[in-house]
Amino acid sequence: MEWVATLRYGRISPRKARQVADLVRGMRAEDAVALLTYTPKKAADMIKKVLESAIGNASQSTGVDEDKLFISRITVDEGPIGRRWRARAMGRPARIRKRTSHITVALEEE
Repeated sequence: MEWVATLRYGRISPRKARQVADLVRGMRAEDAVALLTYTPKKAADMIKKVLESAIGNASQSTGVDEDKLFISRITVDEGPIGRRWRARAMGRPARIRKRTSHITVALEEE
């Protein structure tokens, strides 16, 4: 069985979040939490929270051994982009793009 947790509209660019997601893809859940705790990236905290939520979802099922859980699927998709404007030379605007991410973590039991 698969247990899924999702973060929607996370305020980080998908490119930066994918760097951290690649670190933990396929790892055991407890090892991934330990690694993300000491990873000095903003995305590490976001992915860690989603992973802990997925572990919590799995623990609600009966007969699940949390030590045997591993990350079967982790995806970082692009969310909507907020657009802002900043004044530049000669009265022209420059676009500032505030990117968002949808982070999905799925766990399975070995």
